[in-house]
Amino acid sequence: MAKDPKEERKQEKKPEKEKKLPEKKVRKLIEGVRGIVRIAHADVPGEKRLISALLHIRGIGKTLAYAIPVAAGIDRNQMIGALSEQDVAKLEEVVHNPGKFGIPTYMLNRRRELATGEDRHLVSSDLSFAIRTDIELMRRIKTYKGVRHGFGLPVRGQRTRSSFRGQGTVGVAKGEARAAAKTAAAPKPAAGAVPVAGAAPAAGAKAAAPAKKEEKK
Repeated sequence: MAKDPKEERKQEKKPEKEKKLPEKKVRKLIEGVRGIVRIAHADVPGEKRLISALLHIRGIGKTLAYAIPVAAGIDRNQMIGALSEQDVAKLEEVVHNPGKFGIPTYMLNRRRELATGEDRHLVSSDLSFAIRTDIELMRRIKTYKGVRHGFGLPVRGQRTRSSFRGQGTVGVAKGEARAAAKTAAAPKPAAGAVPVAGAAPAAGAKAAAPAKKEEKK
């Protein structure tokens, strides 16, 4: 009998396709534009526009990124890699001391500091250190937020029924663990030991029937 052509096609092995590795993107350097600019302890790509470049710095949001070029007197649509050293220094000065250049205090991230009472704005590593210090203080004086930080739980009122469940076992597993711990801690009677009169019966043991009194004749 003649073979079915469909079966012959299935039997034939398909040639394996060569796996193509993803090509690495090569950054195109623009003439007259520096590749990386160091500003406020952060490395920023030079081809970014001024507002996008400032967003790479920890502690600067969109509102402040729009306000900083205006306070420094620099065009915000200009590439940061095309700026002169003087302009970059002026931007860095505004980033570290925005209050001196007319930026309102509600844009700052450290208003009325606990130690000094001053309005300041911290960025990059200074901001990370200040946040760690605040958490350590809250844990040391045992505020509500400090206790929550200590247990690794959410601090800002989030629900924990369905979220943040990666800290450990909950529910049935915890109940089984407690029951196992109680049975392990209970003393076991020695082999061949006679039960003492008046002692409480073991858990699960049936109480012995009381002996019948002999009837007096």
